[in-house]
Amino acid sequence: MSVSASSPSSPSAGVSIRPGSLGAWLLASRPKTLSAAAVPVIVGTACAAARGEVRWGPAGAALFGALFLQIGANFANDVFDYENGADTAERLGPTRAVQAGLLSPMNMRVGMGVVFGMALALGLYLTSVAGPVILLIGLASIASAIAYTGGPYPLGYHGLGDIFVFLFFGLVAVCGTVYVEIGRVPELAWPCAVPVGALATAILVVNNLRDRVTDLNAGKRTLAVRFGRTFAINQYRALLLVSYLVPVWLLVQRVASPEVLLPFVSLPLALKIERAVTASDGRALNALLAATAKLLLIFGLLFALGLAGRNVLVRFGLFGTS
Repeated sequence: MSVSASSPSSPSAGVSIRPGSLGAWLLASRPKTLSAAAVPVIVGTACAAARGEVRWGPAGAALFGALFLQIGANFANDVFDYENGADTAERLGPTRAVQAGLLSPMNMRVGMGVVFGMALALGLYLTSVAGPVILLIGLASIASAIAYTGGPYPLGYHGLGDIFVFLFFGLVAVCGTVYVEIGRVPELAWPCAVPVGALATAILVVNNLRDRVTDLNAGKRTLAVRFGRTFAINQYRALLLVSYLVPVWLLVQRVASPEVLLPFVSLPLALKIERAVTASDGRALNALLAATAKLLLIFGLLFALGLAGRNVLVRFGLFGTS
């Protein structure tokens, strides 16, 4: 069941939402996806903390800039998927604001411009701190967010979404965060970006697995559409596997202390979600998309705590004495 303009309610939330209201904008921002923006900054800051060089001003600006970029990307996806015919009355996922008549395409474009402008303003501050490369990264991130579903060659419609999510939510976001804090990218940051990007991509995999039939009808050739359900499930499994192997690799290589294995506390949850994804299809995957975003947040927080080092654990009373 989807929402029409004459009945502006959100089935997923079970509450009425008026067109043009704050609730409509909150729905369009997709709060459950925002962990994908926050975790890379948290992990990047932990990498800086491992070097004893955290700068909280740039870290805070990077966090809010990433959140604005994610919200802008969500606004762009909402309007462009509607205009490209991917969001219709047959949609299986949560309500989309433009398709439901809660916000007009023009409203969404204005909102997109506002949040991208806010991200750019923070990017200008970070540029003053860390140099012009940050401005280039910010502009590339905005362009990619728009190009994911918009423009003459939408990345998500040609099976390139997974690569760009991994790059921008993993390598670019984590390493960029470290760079604005300490002025360089230490070797530690590159492998630490891998599980962050992998789990962010896993969220997209669940989304594409759920939507593969309607995406096919709309001409959206995601990897799940191109290669089928079994491929998407195996891709999801591989992304989880890589995520949990990275902390082990960091420990074996003596790049990090044993606390880097803290993410394994979340392994039972990961296995539970993987089993559910394997056994589910259609609308049942909505809850599992949110669960994967939750897994990213939990994994990321534990990973950051482990990376930040024993001194941080001691400070919070979580590890004996230094």
